[in-house]
Amino acid sequence: MSDSSRDTAAGAGWGDADRGAYRRLMPGRVEKISWLNPRLLWAARNGVLASWFGDPTGRTRGRLVAQRESAGAPADKIIRRTEPDEFSFMVIGDTGEGDDPQYAVVPGFLRVGQGTSFAVLASDVIYPVGSADDYETKFFRPYRDYRAPIYAIPGNHDWYEDLGAFMRVFCGDAPALPAEPAPRPPSRAWLRSLLWHRPRPDDGRHLARARALRGEAVQQAVQPGPYWAIDAGPVRIIGIDTGLLGVLDAEQGAWLREVSQGPRPKILITGSPLYVDGEHHPCPIEGGGTVDDIVSAPAHHFVAAIGGDIHNYQRYPVRLADGRTLQYVVAGGGGAFMHATHTIPRVSVAGVTEGDFRCYPLRGDSLAFYSRLYGRRLRLRRFFALTEEEAQAVVAERLGIPPTRTPGPQVRVTRRIRLIASLLGSGSRPEHRTRFRLPVRKIYTQLFSPGSATYSPPFFKCFLRLDVSPEAVRLRCHAATGNLAQELNPPVEDEVVIPLV
Repeated sequence: MSDSSRDTAAGAGWGDADRGAYRRLMPGRVEKISWLNPRLLWAARNGVLASWFGDPTGRTRGRLVAQRESAGAPADKIIRRTEPDEFSFMVIGDTGEGDDPQYAVVPGFLRVGQGTSFAVLASDVIYPVGSADDYETKFFRPYRDYRAPIYAIPGNHDWYEDLGAFMRVFCGDAPALPAEPAPRPPSRAWLRSLLWHRPRPDDGRHLARARALRGEAVQQAVQPGPYWAIDAGPVRIIGIDTGLLGVLDAEQGAWLREVSQGPRPKILITGSPLYVDGEHHPCPIEGGGTVDDIVSAPAHHFVAAIGGDIHNYQRYPVRLADGRTLQYVVAGGGGAFMHATHTIPRVSVAGVTEGDFRCYPLRGDSLAFYSRLYGRRLRLRRFFALTEEEAQAVVAERLGIPPTRTPGPQVRVTRRIRLIASLLGSGSRPEHRTRFRLPVRKIYTQLFSPGSATYSPPFFKCFLRLDVSPEAVRLRCHAATGNLAQELNPPVEDEVVIPLV
């Protein structure tokens, strides 16, 4: 097995490594997404409008689900597969930027995914606004050689055009919904409707050609809607749609409670992780209760909850009151720009401490990555750029933990190194935080749009493989850096065996 980032700096992708062959898979012309582009931000305005003027996604989702049921989709939204008691499946989240970081994941994903029964895309299949015309280069082309079905749950970006393209691709080419009556002015709904972003009338004109890239019979899958359950072997996998604002509508909440009944072990896939960045986000349900209330209830027998949306890997083994340990996982590192991990403070949440917590990239690698990015963008490389050893040392000092990777030569942490770590929002111990702590992940680590600034390895991407048996689920997080070594033999960055009995 190849070295991981926990073993060596080379295993993390640093150094003069050979670039992988992933660029051969890419189209000739690649759109480079910049989240500072005013036109892109205007196109992606629906999330802001929903938070200002009310979120219409619950009502839209209800209409989409009713339309699918009238077309013959099962009312219980359960996909019944004939898997044996032992099978494997893949999970990959937040994939669809269509550039180097997304395609760099593909060779390792295909290698590790050989023999798996299906894959699940967990959140944000397509950036920036879920357009149907983007599916060719951001879904069908990259995964054309994965010879098994792919199911998906939408993320907020897939909802920026009212989920029409997602439904056409994953739900049996569902037709467009008829328009609702226009709201009366000067209501909040009228203002929202006036400003709402909608797809172009000719969006999706190339979709038939794109589908041919995944046209084999073994690759086909039709799901009953944007949320669903899969019965496969001894487990039930439940995918929920958290829409634009990370909230479940009342109808979907009632369905989740119903489909969670019974002794069968269950795994949740969600676009809004329940534990992330050292915090608990239980995900509210309209009308009362939370998703985590359902997931943590002993009678429902959930063993894991895997969420996308945040573009890295994190794992929180939470011990519940009844003695069970439930694995809460963030798995959104499948292709979009990397969200920092070095901004995660020392973990102490729901009984999970630093000794239990796992993340990828390691915090030191994340800090080194962003220091080099900012040094390049600010033209202050000599001042800003930290080596991976310097970054690892200052993170260990700030968090009061030993270095995660086997340390190399002794590094003296200087004032400059501490200043850069502070400017880039490196996490700290609880006793060192202040009540005025800024939302550093959003301010510092997205200011220069890392997605459009990182086109050379290491990319610090990841994906999951889950091997299921009647006794246990083995979950492994594999890394993809864009370098040849990790492409040929994707290292395992984290592994946990989850008992089912």
